[in-house]
Amino acid sequence: MVKTIRLKQDQVQHFVEVASHCDFDIDISYNRYIVDAKSFLGVYGLDFRSPLTVSYEGYDAELEEMLKKLTVAC
Repeated sequence: MVKTIRLKQDQVQHFVEVASHCDFDIDISYNRYIVDAKSFLGVYGLDFRSPLTVSYEGYDAELEEMLKKLTVAC
């Protein structure tokens, strides 16, 4: 799955906590930068002024609920 989200700096810790509970890989990308969504420093180092792309292959109800709240209409 690929979703476009907007993430604020104060949401990073919760996002990483939810992603860390998933047993599959989750990546966040911005332009040519791709980071592991389970890495606090990696995610915190992204540019939050622009939409971010989250890509993953798996299902977790808590992750889906969080992404639904953060998804940007394209």
